[in-house]
Amino acid sequence: MAFNSVKNYYEILDVDVNASLSEIKAAYRKLARKYHPDVNKQAGAIETFKEITKAYDTLCNDLERMKYDTVHGIFHRDFSEPEDNFCNKQEETSENKNESHQDTFEKQIYKNQETKETSTNNKTKTKTQTHKQGNLWVEFIAKWFRCTISKLKKIKRINDSLKPKKGDNITSEVVISPEEVVTGSKRIIHIRSTKTCPKCQGHRFTGGGKCSNCNGKGVVSESKKITVSIPKGVKDGTKLRLKGEGASGKNGGPNGDVYITVRIETKTQIRYDKLNIYYNVPVTPFEAALGEEISIPAFDGTIKLKLPPNTCSGQKFRLAKQGIKKNGKIGDLIVTVSIEFSHNLSDDEIKLYEQLKNLSKDDVRKNFGYGS
Repeated sequence: MAFNSVKNYYEILDVDVNASLSEIKAAYRKLARKYHPDVNKQAGAIETFKEITKAYDTLCNDLERMKYDTVHGIFHRDFSEPEDNFCNKQEETSENKNESHQDTFEKQIYKNQETKETSTNNKTKTKTQTHKQGNLWVEFIAKWFRCTISKLKKIKRINDSLKPKKGDNITSEVVISPEEVVTGSKRIIHIRSTKTCPKCQGHRFTGGGKCSNCNGKGVVSESKKITVSIPKGVKDGTKLRLKGEGASGKNGGPNGDVYITVRIETKTQIRYDKLNIYYNVPVTPFEAALGEEISIPAFDGTIKLKLPPNTCSGQKFRLAKQGIKKNGKIGDLIVTVSIEFSHNLSDDEIKLYEQLKNLSKDDVRKNFGYGS
């Protein structure tokens, strides 16, 4: 006898779809005696016996049989037979009490095979369950690890937000004159900064909600004036630090600083090199020709400079100890004169220049030329 997947359980047991439990049982016993592996050693006997057992286990159970019939479109059998409860409780009939020796043999060989199969199945189930449990454990550990990492990150963010933090630094720039380089000065600058909110005291919340004064920031903007002291001899690009004048700190942290970049005017007749001061001074033609005493504007008043006769344009004069004073040292004042003419000469001045032209015999360009 050979079975395949086309036949249904009734065909496998060779019974009618309306067969009673007794008929199903009798058919099973008959087939079991023939195909039990302990009796039948032919190839395929084991698979056939398994199909017979599976069909019997399904059809001897009311619920399983009803499910099977419903799935396969079998609706005409009668479930009112009292002996359908055979698999749910032991029958107390004379048939069971007077089982033949053959029935006992059938039960024993079936039980032996069932024990073998149960042992094999239990081992397989144990391995499968162990594997599944291992996977579940690995999955649980992975989830726990991810959850823990997420919590630690959250705690770190909270801790970082609660740590005292220094306020932001503020940068600005001030332009000073050369005179201020020599004398030093004080400048008032306007900066935009922040301070701790006076309503929530920097806590960002008040009255159970977000602070309305600072909108939950803990600080408010303010405009303030700061007096900056410019030291003597400061260089262009020097940065001055005003400690604690910057934005307010957070969570009790210190205030930021203000950094002032000093710039020196470039459109001037004065420049500096270390402690020395360089001054370009314009003079008139007659001052240069005749020699005159001129006054030079200085930082501590004026300085008198006696020009010698026939002073040339571009000629330099050094005035010792008139430069920048710093760290016990004093630089010099170097004056460079440049002869300049008026651009609004009167008629009399023009006539005098014409007379000078006629009187002059000197050729100022006699040494001017290629190779000279």
